[in-house]
Amino acid sequence: MGARNSRACISPLHAEMEALIWAMECMRNLHQFQVTFATDCSQLVKMVSEPEEWPAFKSYLHDIKLLKTRFTSSEIIHVPRTENQKADSLARCARKQSSFVVHMDAELPDWFAESI
Repeated sequence: MGARNSRACISPLHAEMEALIWAMECMRNLHQFQVTFATDCSQLVKMVSEPEEWPAFKSYLHDIKLLKTRFTSSEIIHVPRTENQKADSLARCARKQSSFVVHMDAELPDWFAESI
């Protein structure tokens, strides 16, 4: 769907929360109202299902709760990386890059195309 200029996050878990919110906003903007969001972060799934136990993430969880009301059907599921080799391969290749992708182009970068 494209690259997003992300700000630096406090922790990887904060980054996961921001990524979920961004994905939810994208699906809403594309008028996709029956969506399953999959993540390899089991903690994220727990946080969304038990928000009262995560007060440090209250504002993120509030945003997710509001966004969920915009969908007729939505769920957030955990898919371990070992069960999703393509996503695992893309994540490994992205970590090897010296910098974050800062542009969008009609052609895929070599490292990305080779990963698919």
